Amino acid sequence: MSEKKGGKLTVRHFRKKKDKGEKIVALAVYDAPSARLAEENGVELILVGDSLGMAVMGFKSTISVTMEHVLHHCVAVTRGATRALVVADMPFMSYQVGVEQALLNAARMLQEGGADAVKLEGGKDLAPTVARLVAAGVPVLGHIGLLPQNVLTSGGYRVVGRTDEEVARLTEDAKALEAAGVFGMVLECVPAAISAAITAAVGVPTIGIGAGVGCDGQIQVMHDVVGLFPDFLPKHAKRYADLSKLMGEAFARYAKEVEDSVFPGPENSF
Repeated sequence: MSEKKGGKLTVRHFRKKKDKGEKIVALAVYDAPSARLAEENGVELILVGDSLGMAVMGFKSTISVTMEHVLHHCVAVTRGATRALVVADMPFMSYQVGVEQALLNAARMLQEGGADAVKLEGGKDLAPTVARLVAAGVPVLGHIGLLPQNVLTSGGYRVVGRTDEEVARLTEDAKALEAAGVFGMVLECVPAAISAAITAAVGVPTIGIGAGVGCDGQIQVMHDVVGLFPDFLPKHAKRYADLSKLMGEAFARYAKEVEDSVFPGPENSF
């Protein structure tokens, strides 16, 4: 039975897109109005990423993000998006301690946050946890390549897949996650040729970020796409608007009109 047109998307929808050779459009979003706009304009998978730590909260990395942070933003996003598949990032140390911890925290993302699925960082070593989550009824999006939650032990943010050893490990990780039951996987900061080879080697969709056009889809952080950080743009991102400039101009005009007693005018008063 096919999904109804205009109905809530499920994980099956994305497997079908891979089978048809259709690209998946994903975006990391953190609030209700942005989720609604993203959904209305072609985004079918919304990630409530732990990238909210830097994009929204001003942290230096994702390490400081907690379950409560992600849950708070997940609730907001699921109020704004009614059709897109909403995936909640499992933050640092919310699933690494053991399978029971992972199950309980994933349940919170679905029950309290309203998410449709969760995302976990890791490959072969994490496969048993992924398999247990899937068996319990939790859809899982995998994540291999650069793992932001491991940045302290990996020595920083870097491309993964430059050596034969890394390529072999990435391929092994991808196949292990597929076997464990993920409905798709994010490939982050992986050379384009390697990502294309992994995409061809697995039957589940791959979603790239800094991983080339050969993936089955792409994901970016909303703030990078709309230009909310004027002084920084990752190599893997493209700025499609300059909202930082527009918002700055709007704030300046507002401040000036308040100072000059121009605002509020009669039309803004009761």
